[in-house]
Amino acid sequence: MTAELGHLTLVLALGVAFVQAIIPLIGAQRRWADWMAVAGPAAVAQFILISFSFAMLTIAFVTSDFSVELVANNSHSAKPMLYKVTGVWGNHEGSLLLWVAILALFGALISVCGGNLPPALKARTLAVQAMVGVAFLLFLLLTSNPFTRLPLPPADGNDLNPLLQDPGLAFHPPFLYLGYVGLSITFSFAIAALIEGRVDAAWARWVRPWALLAWVMLTIGIALGSWWAYYELGWGGWWFWDPVENASFMPWLLAAALLHSAIVVEKRDTLKSWTILLAILAFSFSLIGTFIVRSGVLTSVHAFATDPTRGMFILLILVIAIGGSLTLYAMRADRMKSSTAFALASRESGLVLNNVLLAASCGVVFVGTMWPLFAEALTGDKISVGPPFFNVTFTPFMVALAMILPIGSMIPWKRGKLDRTMRPLWGAMALSVALGAYVWAIQTGGRMLAPIGAVLAAWILLGVVADLWQRAGGAGTNLSVKLRRLRGLPRADWGKAISHSGLGVMIWGVVALTGWQSEDIRAIAVGESFELSGYTFRLDSVERIEGPNYISDYGTITVFQQGAELTTLHPEKRFYPVQGMPTTEAGISSGAFRDLYVSLGDIQDDGRWAMWTWVKPFANWIWAGAIIMSLGGFMSLSDRRYRVGLASARKPRTPSAGVPAE
Repeated sequence: MTAELGHLTLVLALGVAFVQAIIPLIGAQRRWADWMAVAGPAAVAQFILISFSFAMLTIAFVTSDFSVELVANNSHSAKPMLYKVTGVWGNHEGSLLLWVAILALFGALISVCGGNLPPALKARTLAVQAMVGVAFLLFLLLTSNPFTRLPLPPADGNDLNPLLQDPGLAFHPPFLYLGYVGLSITFSFAIAALIEGRVDAAWARWVRPWALLAWVMLTIGIALGSWWAYYELGWGGWWFWDPVENASFMPWLLAAALLHSAIVVEKRDTLKSWTILLAILAFSFSLIGTFIVRSGVLTSVHAFATDPTRGMFILLILVIAIGGSLTLYAMRADRMKSSTAFALASRESGLVLNNVLLAASCGVVFVGTMWPLFAEALTGDKISVGPPFFNVTFTPFMVALAMILPIGSMIPWKRGKLDRTMRPLWGAMALSVALGAYVWAIQTGGRMLAPIGAVLAAWILLGVVADLWQRAGGAGTNLSVKLRRLRGLPRADWGKAISHSGLGVMIWGVVALTGWQSEDIRAIAVGESFELSGYTFRLDSVERIEGPNYISDYGTITVFQQGAELTTLHPEKRFYPVQGMPTTEAGISSGAFRDLYVSLGDIQDDGRWAMWTWVKPFANWIWAGAIIMSLGGFMSLSDRRYRVGLASARKPRTPSAGVPAE
């Protein structure tokens, strides 16, 4: 009965979404307050219905109801409970249900938390949000029904993809979707503003927290996915420029640009047309990511490659959503013009350059990701675009972004003087260059990647310190006054400082790992040892053990440094009989300044074991940087200005039913 209830509530949610998409939009156009008021309750009702449907599917997975086709194809009675629950979204249909549930969640949040929004803007925003919901609910019900029953249920299920049976990937999709789908709200705000024909500082203040929340969730989701790929795939890398990785990275870049652009709209009432375009493009790239993951046009280790019918349905949604929004933008963009002027040396110019670099880097990733598809369509040739292309084309934009970041953070609004802005930064620049020279010296020459990365990372971190120093009063202020001023800074300013620091930490982790890691690939017998970067690795044993739903070759490797035992690693080679699929569980000893990483391969004909070994300097700084950036985002979200809205905002009068609003 759970499957039937879940399906019924999805159908009801579709009906509510239709009402939410039509009635409030008409009400906003005709200024009918009672019609506009339908939007809020409808958004909440839609969320409740979809949440109930999602709960019914979760119950089916937890109770191993193999009469439901989706459960039979993606679960097993011997699977640990954590993966029974996360198996709900470890497939196309279940993850799509999670997608629409989060879409409805954001609509409900606008309904509950948007009390200070003008009624017309709120009604239009929720109507646009419902239109997106209608499209994906139709997609779910017509092509991807998660509640289909089997006439003859099997005795047990086919199990979940073994690669997905991991804590990191269990929580990766919900966070990623909170970011992906969260950008739908900024999209809805943008379309509502285009329909209304008005964008101002108040609009930017309302949009920024939602864009920031989506960006933070995307940051966490991408970091979890990167961490999973690092230790689960056994390849030793943290980023592979995989199409699915790129699908989440592109909207992250545009969301970051949107955040900075919205600041200009809020503070200076300019860049309005560009900010609207970014809000449209950010969600459009989320939709493109959905197409990449679910259409099967591009292959990936963690994509939902499905039949062409589903791909065509998503493509239709893409054409309508992106084409329609850009057409509306072309018709209304001239109304978003601003007469506010600013000098070339100003914070506005710095944020414009920031936006250009982020948008251009997104364009590079898009071309590299989609070029194999375009090339095959045009020439019939199958080609691949790998890390060398992305490293060469993407890196210069990030280097330029890091170089301008401290200056752009400190230069005044409207009109500034570059020499005055640089005064507190010259010391930071000198220390950064000195640190880069030191790094080059200790590595005794060689590649310039780590020294350049050290300069950029230090420049960003010391730039944050210089900015806070100036905000506290500079050299002529005593310590107690400095501390009082720092305590009095808005949380949004602290959030900015923390997030920028996280970027500096991440840059150093990336360049140190890339430039200094050492690698060894060999076949080794039990009892043998070898040296790598000052460490001795000895394979002590490989035992056959049984897990709850897998069989594992469980390795034991002792690591020595300067003759003293340092740690023991346990890499595994697992085999899942139900799926008939092997997986690799790396053995990793993590530290603040290095990771020792061992991946166990197959046994060879002579009884030796294939083994991949890496010494990875500063690997954890990559994910530490992502965590710090996310914490900075949460700090900004806690700023009371985001919680209470504009100080001057007053509750609008509510006209009587049928009477036009003023």
